Amino acid sequence: MGVVRLLRTPDDRFSDLPDFDFEPRYAELVDLHGGVIRVGYVEAGPEDGPPVLLLHGEPTWSYLYRKVIPVLADAGLRAIAPDLVGFGRSDKPGDMVDHTYQRHVEWMRAFAFDVLDLTDVTLVGQDWGGLIGLRLVAENPDRFARVVAANTGLPTGDTDMPELWHKFRDAMENAQVIDIGRFVQSGCQTKLSDEVRAAYDAPFPNEMYKAAPRAMPSLVPITPEDPASAANRAALKVLSELDKPFLVSFSDGDPITAPWGLELRGSMRGARELEHPTITGAGHFLQEDAGGRLGEVIARFARS
Repeated sequence: MGVVRLLRTPDDRFSDLPDFDFEPRYAELVDLHGGVIRVGYVEAGPEDGPPVLLLHGEPTWSYLYRKVIPVLADAGLRAIAPDLVGFGRSDKPGDMVDHTYQRHVEWMRAFAFDVLDLTDVTLVGQDWGGLIGLRLVAENPDRFARVVAANTGLPTGDTDMPELWHKFRDAMENAQVIDIGRFVQSGCQTKLSDEVRAAYDAPFPNEMYKAAPRAMPSLVPITPEDPASAANRAALKVLSELDKPFLVSFSDGDPITAPWGLELRGSMRGARELEHPTITGAGHFLQEDAGGRLGEVIARFARS
């Protein structure tokens, strides 16, 4: 695999987004294959505050955390929300083949550690933010202080995904036109305004920019022999033995990830003797439905 062919969303696509006036920042990563990739991110709170790394999932971007970030900043925490490569303001590999599970883990590792040099990190991972973030914790445990898993997990392909997820994967791979805002709405219990739906569409001017949303479902391990299965099994083993606080804060309205929450509570050493709050009245994208409440949960945990 050679240097990645990149697309970059024009800046004017991000003008006047509702409730998202954070100054955009950028980090440049050197890809394993020699190219330079720009990652967009936002942050708030004191620069010397304990860092909280907020990783989003598919097909959203850091806009998803706009209700969480101010709560963390007000609590004296340094909230950092990057856009995964292929999403948000980050550069977008234009070919689906350029998106691999390992590459996405490496891109976020390089962002968090090579560029920002973060230590004593609280990870918050939701959806693919957990699939990537939990690997980061397992493979770089000395960099992390604690973990918050929210509607996420580390699938290995040893158990099948729900039928609803398979329908989602099929739609993302085969639809001629992907309506990002509609997919985000389908994972929420609250009704999104037209302006908010447009904000989720903003990173993708046309179908050429949507290789990442199309590719990500196919990267989830669904068989034991999947290319990422062995690495995820190894990560789960490390995580289960880590003596770091591990909070499981899932919503009550996400049928796809609910079983993962029970597994994480039962298998993580760091989850024992903790109270794991359920975010009620929220769907898969609990940051959208109940971002303020989730922010309070994270802030209390990170300050405990």
